[in-house]
Amino acid sequence: MERLLPGRALAALSVAPALAVAGWLLAGLPLLLLGRFAPLPALLLGLPAAALLTWAGTRARPGGGTAEAAWWQVAAVTVIAVASGVFNALLHSEQLAVRRDPATYAQYTAWIARHGALPIDVRPEAFGGADPALVFDSVGFYRVDGGVAPQFMPGAPMLFAPGDWLGAPFVMPAVLGALAVLTVAGVTARLAGARWAAVAAAAFAVSLPILYTSRTTFSEIPSLILLFGGLALTYDALERPDGRPGWWPGWLRGLLAGLVFGLAVLVRIDGLRDVLPVLAFAGLLVAMRRAGRARGALGPPLLAGLAAGAGLGMLAAYLLSRSYLNYLSGSVRPLLLICAAVLVLTAAGTAAAPLLARLRAPRWAPAAGAGLVVLLMAALYARPWFQTVTRDPVTGDDRRTFEMIEAIQRANGMPVDGRRLYFEQSLHWVAWYVGLPALVLATLAAALLTRRLLRDGTPFAWLLPLAVIGWTTVTTLVRPEITPDHPWAARRLVPVVIPGLVVLAAYGLDRLRAWTGGRRWVSALAVVAVLVPPAVTSIGTAFTPVERGEAAAVATMCARLPERASVLIVERVTADRFTQVVRGMCDVPAASVRRPAGVDVARDDETRRLAERVRAAGRVPVVLAAEADQVARYGTPVQVFALTARQDERSLVTPPDGTWSLGMNAWMAVVEGTDVHASPGRAQ
Repeated sequence: MERLLPGRALAALSVAPALAVAGWLLAGLPLLLLGRFAPLPALLLGLPAAALLTWAGTRARPGGGTAEAAWWQVAAVTVIAVASGVFNALLHSEQLAVRRDPATYAQYTAWIARHGALPIDVRPEAFGGADPALVFDSVGFYRVDGGVAPQFMPGAPMLFAPGDWLGAPFVMPAVLGALAVLTVAGVTARLAGARWAAVAAAAFAVSLPILYTSRTTFSEIPSLILLFGGLALTYDALERPDGRPGWWPGWLRGLLAGLVFGLAVLVRIDGLRDVLPVLAFAGLLVAMRRAGRARGALGPPLLAGLAAGAGLGMLAAYLLSRSYLNYLSGSVRPLLLICAAVLVLTAAGTAAAPLLARLRAPRWAPAAGAGLVVLLMAALYARPWFQTVTRDPVTGDDRRTFEMIEAIQRANGMPVDGRRLYFEQSLHWVAWYVGLPALVLATLAAALLTRRLLRDGTPFAWLLPLAVIGWTTVTTLVRPEITPDHPWAARRLVPVVIPGLVVLAAYGLDRLRAWTGGRRWVSALAVVAVLVPPAVTSIGTAFTPVERGEAAAVATMCARLPERASVLIVERVTADRFTQVVRGMCDVPAASVRRPAGVDVARDDETRRLAERVRAAGRVPVVLAAEADQVARYGTPVQVFALTARQDERSLVTPPDGTWSLGMNAWMAVVEGTDVHASPGRAQ
């Protein structure tokens, strides 16, 4: 028993994050749907739910590589995770003005943390009622009946909300990043051996995309925790090291594994794609159950849990994020069709299991499968030499991306062609961030595992991880579907690609050690080759926080707005960045004034008409814009927001190695003729 204690500790530490996240989401979603997502009810329901799931999912004895763990390995993994969390918390970014997705998530989080309900109330009565010239939606926030709805799925904001409640809104991403390190280390220990858990944890933690998404409000890290936590739970359920029959712990763990996988949809709609291999795998297990194989007993609970978790995600998408789904309809509808096709094929394959069981793969299949893996990765790496991915702008979003890429190309001194998407370089992105040695090791490991699985079905525990990692890696690299500047585009690699390749590289290290007779100097050189390249790539940006000072600047702006103000934003960029900031963080009604097409500043007569409506409603009309002269025509300009900081570099063909300067300003004027009750500002 004493020998198993370190393994039990490592096994529990690495699945507890996913189980705790799942419990919090299960409790939080009903509260949010009921408009009661507040600290007390969330804590009263969320903490017990997280504790119950964690207790239920960590009771079985360790199996696989975790059973071999020593205390120093558990300590090393824990130290790396804690160091990662502290490092990223100290160097957190403060993205609040809505320029890109993290600020949208931050504003989403701030609203539900303070109000506990959706949609966001826009208070049209504060402007004298609705008016065609009033625009309440803005970048990242869609107009819906009853207010505006934030972009994205609600899972990540519900996880970030405790940070807002505790007065530390920028700490939760770093905490989740540290939990992700534990999760990846646990999957590595199970599949490649405990000796490689700390190596994988370090290689993962120093990778630039992991640093990047652990410092601000992205959804990729929570998604990673659920997906790789689901892999770990499935492994434990399949291993059944205690050998006991019945529903405990195998059946319950299968249910929990499926639930954790399915809840990834509540965090990111892309989770539907990521869990498709889990659906097919569950069907395979059901088919094995029909054939009387012991492992097949996991199929029904895994399938039930997956359906429950994904069903909750889709319910939340329909009720809370329908406008977002409509916006993504061009990609969501094909994804739903693919899901339906996989479901049909899985059902058909399960029904035909007795017939399919008689089939035998040809002798050449194992070697062909391994060769195909290598050829596919080689083709992706060589893709820039025979393909240039472009897209002609059709929609408004395409046009904005086109213009952004042109601006970045000019800033980098490159030939200007806004149609370029640079997707053909996606595997080169991976090589930047995990290093070429790790990429080669991972490729060879995937080829070896494919060969063994096609030859004799072993190691069966690798089947689902290899399917999830392979499917998502290939589909992501073929079509990243993201603005291709770095480090921004690196976030696409976070949920599966980077952690998956790190786990595979660790398995490759283990095979290399076995092939070289356990020679320590070979293993040491290989470990250095895996750890050093990602650290070298990260070093240029790892110690530079971005967009620091935004929280203080927002607090200053809120304090300077007059009592009973209703803010009319008259300039395009300011409307994009600050409409929800003013509404959600300053608790002041805000709307932008509709502008003529192609014009950045609203018409003066329209603004004054709306200001009179505000005054008639008994409130103080305030105009907001980026420059003093844009508000000077209405009253005395007052600078309410001033920030000079650093922002992400925007690199297109090389890894980012620094940051760019960032300046943001906002000016206010109280429309003349308004009685401000001698109050120059609001109490903070």
